Amino acid sequence: MITMLLTLVSEGGEGGAPSPFAVNSGLVIWTWVVFVVLLFLLKKFAFPAILKATEERERTIARQLDEAAKANTEAKALLDENRRLLAEARTQAQAMMAEAKSAAEKERAAAVEKTRQEQDELMARARREIQAERDKALTDLRREAVDLSLAAATKLIGQRLDGGSDRALVESYLASLEKAK
Repeated sequence: MITMLLTLVSEGGEGGAPSPFAVNSGLVIWTWVVFVVLLFLLKKFAFPAILKATEERERTIARQLDEAAKANTEAKALLDENRRLLAEARTQAQAMMAEAKSAAEKERAAAVEKTRQEQDELMARARREIQAERDKALTDLRREAVDLSLAAATKLIGQRLDGGSDRALVESYLASLEKAK
């Protein structure tokens, strides 16, 4: 491979290969012609489209920035409103809790009072029933006492006393004994 390179280098030196620093006037003219035509075509067709796209993009970005600023302002307003509503909700919740506690306390007091009233009524009814039973027992005891008194008096007298007049006599006697107490 080195041999090939050396062969090519030696051939180029002899045949008069162009030097990179040598100026070719025909190539320079054609390069300028192509450059001017290309510049004209770019100026006529490409640059207006590029400029239009750039301006449209600039307007879009400006519009998006305005929308973002509006959205930011709205978001701040909504955040402030949300904070205010949250504070109101907390205040209302605390008021409801206080009201519920108050209502519960009133209910408890009412339940305690109702229980006391029911207890008092139950005690009064029990006392009335006890009194009625006592009165009934006393009445039964009086009857028995009358019957026993009549039986004892019959044995003492030796004959049977009839119920109506004798019974009235014994009952009036027992009543007078109760009054004496």
